[in-house]
Amino acid sequence: MEWVLLTALGVGGATVFGAAIGFAFKNVSHKFSDIVLAFAAGVMLAAAVLGLIIPSVEYGAQYGTAIGLLIAVAGIFAGAICLNFMDKLVPHMHKLAGGAEEKHHGNEKLNKVLLFVMAIAIHNLTEGIAAGVGFGTGNNADALMIAAGIALQNIPEGMVIIGPMLAAGVSKKRTFLYASLTGLVEVVGTLIGYFAVSIASAVLPFALAFAGGTMLYVISDEMIPETHAHGSERGATYALLFGFCLMLVFDVLLG
Repeated sequence: MEWVLLTALGVGGATVFGAAIGFAFKNVSHKFSDIVLAFAAGVMLAAAVLGLIIPSVEYGAQYGTAIGLLIAVAGIFAGAICLNFMDKLVPHMHKLAGGAEEKHHGNEKLNKVLLFVMAIAIHNLTEGIAAGVGFGTGNNADALMIAAGIALQNIPEGMVIIGPMLAAGVSKKRTFLYASLTGLVEVVGTLIGYFAVSIASAVLPFALAFAGGTMLYVISDEMIPETHAHGSERGATYALLFGFCLMLVFDVLLG
């Protein structure tokens, strides 16, 4: 349980750490942030596949190979679809290529700053759940790999929260508070994921795949498009590959 609590604080604290960097370096170049975010995407991709999806198949094999694969595939799609529905149903705002705003139901009733924070919080909740579910296997090395990938992604995410809120006239104190709240959401998600699989170990194969699916969705829908939107796609691609291979090496050495 101590590892879970430390992990929850770590993944949540990474957002706050990123926000602190955002205050210190308000004019971080798109190229630098894209490279860092792409590296984090590679780490998360490895964590999703090696730490969540493959263990899901292995644990599901107790019901037969075909059933185990079916559970894993169903879990992956369920996770992605769940996050997709959250994107559609919860009022929030994303920036699209060219600076246009993605429209969602209810946006006109909410302050744009709140919408921006909610967009971050939605994904932080599911990422936290993924970090917590990872401990359900009893393999702390895999769980920590998943958490490391999520924490790395949270640092540049915390950095990019700061600029838009300050530009919108939000005070520095309130800006830091909003950034900290998005990190707190991740702490809550981690504990939810851990206790969910602890209470019902029978759902572990599906829960692992579900968490992996949410991470794959975030990588494909949010992280990769963002890293390719400012002319740094070649460097971002190699950064993603480097992050993935680095975690692959760690997984083999620690395994």
